[in-house]
Amino acid sequence: MSSRTTIRPVPEWADRVAHLIPLLVLPSGMWRLGVAFGFSMGVLDAAGHPAHVHGLEAVGIGSLTLISELVALTAFGLVRPWGEVVPGWIPLIGGRRVAPYAAIIPAVLGSLALMAIWTFTVFGFSDMSFSSPWLFALMLACYLPLHLWGPLLLLLTWAYHRRRGLEAPITATVGAA
Repeated sequence: MSSRTTIRPVPEWADRVAHLIPLLVLPSGMWRLGVAFGFSMGVLDAAGHPAHVHGLEAVGIGSLTLISELVALTAFGLVRPWGEVVPGWIPLIGGRRVAPYAAIIPAVLGSLALMAIWTFTVFGFSDMSFSSPWLFALMLACYLPLHLWGPLLLLLTWAYHRRRGLEAPITATVGAA
């Protein structure tokens, strides 16, 4: 098996979805990096002044951005060979087959968690004050694509499940005559 060949062919749409997921996460990360690097991005504090973060808070925001993008990149595991066979360079387990549910269960739980997180996060946006409706619109434009991450990951997981041959075979039961 080559580095880009899976045991069973990956549907083209699934490969495109895997490429799309990290791109959906990128705009919010860029917005957060602006905040982490000292720009208020239009957010106002309780006194109506531009809000800024410093020190560990800025490091935390930058780390969240990096971690979010790395987690989004794991979607490739559902369409690449390393989601079926552990790469040989990994000590102790390299070359072993990946149990399908070892990928499916975390992906389903992750997608459900993402849908819950981004649903409830929208309510937090109403507590924020912005210096301009345009900057609020920019923040929304950067964060709204995240709402697609969970459902698309769930769809990708379904395709992985089907490709790994885990769907129960359809059998017809014929009654004895």
